[in-house]
Amino acid sequence: MAARSAFPAHRYPQDELTKAFAAVTDAAGGLRPRQRALLDRLFANADVATRHTVLPISEYLAFSDLPAPGVMPANDRYIEEATALGERALRSALDGSGLTAGDLNLLIVTSVTGVAVPSLDARLIPRLGLRPDIKRLPVFGLGCVAGAAGLARLHDYLLAWPGHRAALLAVELCSLTLPRTKVTMADLVASALFGDGAAAVVATGEDFAAPTGAARLPQVIATRSEVYPDSTDTLGWRLADGGFRIVLTADLAEVVERRLNGSVTAFLGEHGLTVDDIGSWICHPGGPKVLDAAQRALKLPDSAMTASRRSLSEAGNMSSVSVLHILELTAEEAPPPGSFGLMIGLGPGVSAELLLLRW
Repeated sequence: MAARSAFPAHRYPQDELTKAFAAVTDAAGGLRPRQRALLDRLFANADVATRHTVLPISEYLAFSDLPAPGVMPANDRYIEEATALGERALRSALDGSGLTAGDLNLLIVTSVTGVAVPSLDARLIPRLGLRPDIKRLPVFGLGCVAGAAGLARLHDYLLAWPGHRAALLAVELCSLTLPRTKVTMADLVASALFGDGAAAVVATGEDFAAPTGAARLPQVIATRSEVYPDSTDTLGWRLADGGFRIVLTADLAEVVERRLNGSVTAFLGEHGLTVDDIGSWICHPGGPKVLDAAQRALKLPDSAMTASRRSLSEAGNMSSVSVLHILELTAEEAPPPGSFGLMIGLGPGVSAELLLLRW
């Protein structure tokens, strides 16, 4: 019924973020000369024009000045800021759907950039006026694929409960995982790509009539999940003394290019469709190399990735948030009624989540 994004107030051009990252790492011991030489090139080639950060740049420098930065200061700030930003996104989606918070039967929340117990969904109950008996499903560990996977699980729930209303919220504050010491090549690549944001989707089962004037989203026809063998160490997080650290290898784009076509063509074939039948593509913007690999694998025209590349340029890779942001952008273009779309989530595993959509 409605998909809405919310962003932190702080938005910076990529060249300013390049200087800020260098300053933060210098304050914590600095980059090696070879890394400093790579920094400008990596940031310039990320196809990112602007990104949002949950804190102003000066506060990231302050984190580096702490005697023992560790996990706690950043995670405490994550809980505070993620709850507030998630509230904004979900309120906006509810407004777009014509529903109230009390109408929801299920809330799924995905996030992988911080840890909260009680989880974000529980913290949002009093802030939004959600029912105290609402079903809750917090999701951690799926990483970038969680936006698509969360939407697929929301679809599963509404198939079982066609008279219910449900919401999915994705919140990612990637900047709070900024590395400050012993910076690796993976850290450099990630720091050039990831941005902060939140997005929410509100949907109803088929027995529930949407309110007049509610925003139009596609119907989910079918879903498919797949984890590619022998790719577990290609992408993910590890918990180090200073907090979350990215696990990222150069093999990611190769895995996508080698595996994605088989996943997509088999999935579409089960429904009597081919790649040529898909009118709108909602593909996770893992980075320019990942988008290029997906486009080559599926032999798609440049126009198929327009919304994904726009999201990457305007907001960076927001992990689980990105595909929901791209869904919102695609809905704004009003695809022809009856046309098909395909959402492609990609994340650690390496895993893919596919959703066949019909507008």
